[in-house]
This record gives sequence, C-alpha cells and structure tokens, in this order.
Amino acid sequence: MGASGAVTRSTLRQQIADALRDEVLAGRLQPGREFTVKQIAEQYGVSATPVREALFDLSAQGLLESDQHRGFRVREFTVADYRSLVEARSLVIDGVVRGIFFGPSLSTAQLTGYRDCLVPVRRRAQEAARAARGGDLDILIGYDLRFWRELGTLVGNAYINDFLHRLRVQAWVFAVPYLRHDARARDWLWHGHPDLVAAITLGDHDAVRAVLDDYSAHALNWADRLAAGELEHPGRGGQEPDPGAPGA
Repeated sequence: MGASGAVTRSTLRQQIADALRDEVLAGRLQPGREFTVKQIAEQYGVSATPVREALFDLSAQGLLESDQHRGFRVREFTVADYRSLVEARSLVIDGVVRGIFFGPSLSTAQLTGYRDCLVPVRRRAQEAARAARGGDLDILIGYDLRFWRELGTLVGNAYINDFLHRLRVQAWVFAVPYLRHDARARDWLWHGHPDLVAAITLGDHDAVRAVLDDYSAHALNWADRLAAGELEHPGRGGQEPDPGAPGA
C-alpha cells in the first residue's frame, strides 16, 4: 500500500479516506486485510488523529470493520451481500429516474433543463463504456462512479445520492478481487451507460426501464456465476465462494 503524493494538513482526514478507498477499489487492499491506525499514520507520515477519523469514516460507509483489539479490517462481502446491494440499488435508481424524468408535474422547461445537465454525464458515460469494452477496470471504476454520482445529483436529494454512491462503492469492493483475476472479466463489465443517457434524453420510459433492467440482470447473472463456483477468490487458495457463509 503506497501513499501517492503529499497529504496537506487542511484535508488530511478526507485525503487519507480517499486514498484508502482507492486502495481498496484498486484491489491493493484485499478484503480481510487488517491494519492499525499507527500503521496508516506511519505510512502517510501524519499524526494518528486524522487517520483514526478517516478510518471511522470508511467504517461508517461500510468499507471497513473495526475491532477494539485488532484495529481495522477491510470488509469482506458475501455473494448474498452483493445480491442485496444490487437489488437495493435497482429499487432506488428506478425511483430516482422515474421521479426526475417522468414525474407528472415535470414541465417542459424542467425537462429541457435536465437534458442540458446530461451533457457532462454523457461524456462520463462514453468514457465508462469505452473502458468497459477495453477491459480497463481502473478507468472504468472511476468513470462509473462519477457517471452515477452526477446522474444522481439531478434528483436534488443529497441523501439519496450519497446512499446510492455507497451501495455502488460497496458493490465494486466485492467485485474487484474477482474481476482482476478473471481472464473473461471484459465480458462481465457492463457498458450500457450511453444507452441509458440516450433513453433519458429522448424521454423514452420503456427504453430507460429496459436499460436499467439489463444493468441489474447483468450484475445478478455475474453473481450466479460466482455462486456456481466458476470463479475462485484470489485470496482464498482456490476455495469456491459460498454465498451464505460469513466472510465468503
């Protein structure tokens, strides 16, 4: 685990949290990995206070687990957890998209304004799809998170958007160790972001629904593959993932 660049005093807590989140998403901090406040403080050359705050922030986001005696540990999600994340994400996204773009009280001017806001989102969508088709997981994760984050801002509810972002980060944390060691990973990276933007821009409810259904089905089908034992977790010595076992 390496610190990338200097950490400034004014944003220590956030920078440390962001850096550690990136390490987890990149797969360099594997699920189950344990560390202490002291180790992270020494790694970044900072005091223990901002590190402790950053670690508790990540624990509150569901990415770390804390143990009074052993420090912190990267959370290990199960296949069942992943399914639940996908299902929760699907329900919230469906409500958000329908509420924003197909609400009965939405005026023509409001709809036009929303579509104007989709211009930068469309760029994120194109980059995410390009990375997915190319199998570039690092680029994809960054653009995927930004795409959904920016799309979610249109609902005007920071709580909903933060909740969705948390679900999506947790889903990526689960998926990354498998995808990085899967020769067929490119086949399982969803790249329908531009299709969703196009459907929303046209105001085509059926098309939006179809893209969102495909998004969820894609993730659940991949979970079925894991549950069937088609992929080994790289950190478990060839053991098949058990969708019902704690820590699997």
